[in-house]
Amino acid sequence: MVTTDSAGTARFREQRRFDGRSVVVTGAAQGIGLGLAARFAHEGANVVMLDLSAAVEEAAEQVAARYPQGSALGVRADITSEEDVDRAFGLADRAGDGVDVLVNNAGVITISPVEELSLADWQRVLAVNTTGTFLCARAAAASMRGHGRGGRILNAASGQARQGFIYTPHYAASKFGVVGLTQSLAKELAKDRITVNAYSPGIVGSDMWDYNDRAWGRLLGGYEPGELMAEWVAGIPLGRAGTADDVAGLVLFLASEEAAYITGQTINVDGGMFMN
Repeated sequence: MVTTDSAGTARFREQRRFDGRSVVVTGAAQGIGLGLAARFAHEGANVVMLDLSAAVEEAAEQVAARYPQGSALGVRADITSEEDVDRAFGLADRAGDGVDVLVNNAGVITISPVEELSLADWQRVLAVNTTGTFLCARAAAASMRGHGRGGRILNAASGQARQGFIYTPHYAASKFGVVGLTQSLAKELAKDRITVNAYSPGIVGSDMWDYNDRAWGRLLGGYEPGELMAEWVAGIPLGRAGTADDVAGLVLFLASEEAAYITGQTINVDGGMFMN
């Protein structure tokens, strides 16, 4: 069970829903991904943390030291590379008895007017956010089918998975693609007791949102750093930005047995910014 105080700081009751389970989290060197990996280890999981950054190795050591009831292994991998993904999931298979949970958390964004949007940026955002999600989901599904226990695949979407925003057509396209991929795989993998869902974080303190604040603020009218984000946060019904723990609360629920009858869904965790 998770409760929060008035500032949104999470307090957790000891749970061990993932004892001995093998969990892969992408984009896990920092931010939401690191928070997710830590929460899974806190609940007894053997977590394989993937990231393009070498910082993932130190991050995994810190998670493992803090949560000895689980374990954490940091693996440098480019999720847009079939070779890297196959290697990383081979390590995950050997670290446990096959993969039980995949969290496709990795994502990138760039922000610019369409006439300044380069083909390289378009391709990179689609490659990481959509193709990388596909490659990891494909590898996880093979592992889950192999061990026969079923499994959970969770994909990071966005508010822009339902409504595009100015200066980010490639990011919106990539996240609409994640929702379509989620729904298609949910139908295909249901017979194997593998559920596939997506989660849509709102504004969460991170390097990505620092960049968003600066880039959108400049293009939308000369905001000083921090001003645009403060304006957006003020419009959130719950009155604050989110945290990695807010996102983890939803993701761990969807990864648990309590969510065994939920599949093909995209769920917002954004304080009410977007409402279905």
